Amino acid sequence: MGGTARIVDIGTLAALVDDGDMVAIPALLSGQYSGAAMAATRAIIQRDVKRLHLLGVPALSFQADLLIGAGCVGVVETGSILLYEYGPANRFVAAQRLGQIEVRDSTCPAIHAGLIAGEKGLPFMPVRGIIGSDLLGHHERRGDWRVIANPFAANDRIVAASAIRPDVALFHAPLADRHGNVWIGQRDELVTMARASRKTLVTFEQWHEGDLADDPRLSAAMVPAAFVTALSHQPKGAWPHNGGEFYGEDAAHLRDYARLSQTEAGFAEYLARHVTTVRETA
Repeated sequence: MGGTARIVDIGTLAALVDDGDMVAIPALLSGQYSGAAMAATRAIIQRDVKRLHLLGVPALSFQADLLIGAGCVGVVETGSILLYEYGPANRFVAAQRLGQIEVRDSTCPAIHAGLIAGEKGLPFMPVRGIIGSDLLGHHERRGDWRVIANPFAANDRIVAASAIRPDVALFHAPLADRHGNVWIGQRDELVTMARASRKTLVTFEQWHEGDLADDPRLSAAMVPAAFVTALSHQPKGAWPHNGGEFYGEDAAHLRDYARLSQTEAGFAEYLARHVTTVRETA
């Protein structure tokens, strides 16, 4: 199955992210490969991209904290942001306190609903469970959530969450073929991200020899090349996160980041060691 995806080096892939873009990135899920395109994230920082609007699908962690600390982010829209067992997202906390970023609190169901609407070309998607929350008032003032009458039931209200169309979907995958198809395993939200976004940029671990679309075991969990703008072969491209069957989470590295990122000087030391002075991480 042929496609339109370009196979590029990591610098070329990162250059497709422009200042001010809304970039959708996936959450870390326990027991699954992370989906975080960390090699691409380091390349984006090296390019000194600015004013990104990070969309957590539906939550953010180390990847976002790194971009925020490096000064690449203007807006954060997410259900949560933290380093989980490693502690708070220190650079996010500092940037929020200093007013350096705009924070748009959201919730997991609404983010997924907005992307599904964007994927399907719909103006909004109905969501339950938000009515009565403090979040609703903020979003009604912004205009992206509205309480409407259920047209199919009397005396029933529902929230209409507006469509989300990111400029970029950015993620790391286990496999891709030379036609540009990408296998994403159980991470079906990556398909939604790709179909909703104007550009989809993918790094991946291994080549699949042959056509993923021809393999009945793999094709059901595939992002077709038609929805992929560019992809780059980056072994260990999710490091220090979990790479599934390829490598585990580097807990020592993440603990070191959590320690260093508590201060601006420590974060600068981390960037110099692992991001700005290196092109690839072994």
